[in-house]
Amino acid sequence: MAHSQILPHPPEATDALLEVVHAQLAAGHFDPGDTALLAHMVEALADSRGMARLAIVEAFGQIGTPAVPLLIEGLAHHPNPVVRRSCGKALAKTGDPRAVPTLIAALLYDEDNVARSSAAGALAKVGAAAVPDLLVVLAADHPGSAKGHAAWALAFMGAEVADGLRAAYDSEAADVRTAVIGAIAGLDPELAAPHHYALLTTALADPAAPVRAEAAAALGNLEYTPAVASLIDRLTDPSPEVRRTVALALMKIAHPAALPALRAQLAQEEQPEVRPVLALALAQIEKHLSAEPPCN
Repeated sequence: MAHSQILPHPPEATDALLEVVHAQLAAGHFDPGDTALLAHMVEALADSRGMARLAIVEAFGQIGTPAVPLLIEGLAHHPNPVVRRSCGKALAKTGDPRAVPTLIAALLYDEDNVARSSAAGALAKVGAAAVPDLLVVLAADHPGSAKGHAAWALAFMGAEVADGLRAAYDSEAADVRTAVIGAIAGLDPELAAPHHYALLTTALADPAAPVRAEAAAALGNLEYTPAVASLIDRLTDPSPEVRRTVALALMKIAHPAALPALRAQLAQEEQPEVRPVLALALAQIEKHLSAEPPCN
């Protein structure tokens, strides 16, 4: 790799380029077939100034589909990680499904962490078309950081993919099931349907502890009172992390039915990382109930 390949783009050249591009876009005369200009824009993403790079990314968003092939090429092969990062951000502006294979490759294998994060952000913006590939990442033997990015992208999509993910919960891979629960947990409560809550409650009995913990955390954050009995049943879960998460969930819901079970579990709990959480949950629920006005 020649050193000149990764030098920042000259600021004066970037400014002149942006002036031309903005003028053409404003006049409605931008030529989407001008691949030389588009390639010049990709190279200008090496500019050392963040605001200049942002302006180019925004311009790519206005140009849209015609820019996608060059952005894909830049993300896949440009030697400068700053350019690859910005190509990922520009692809997020387009949301073009054609970029999915390259974005997945960048998420998994790019040596630059920010470029991997940019790829995850672009996949999230692509939406449903990226879901099958993201599920493959979660089911395969990839590093935890890659799976974390994939799970985040799914969760970001929210209601757009929530119903489609229901079938993915049947996967044998615990990481897939955890990501499905995480995505459903991130739904706006106003958009969540009864079957979403039913899946979260069902997941409390999942064979994998991380899935059970994710479901408990979600139910607590949603303050879903109908799940109190199922949460109480998990206070004796064999996993200390699940017991901790269940106690916190019950604390957030603050239902009086949880008090006897929390007291019983506190009396027999042996794990030092769980006992303080059980005590906190008890104290907070009692405080909450004592502050409620009496019913007439």
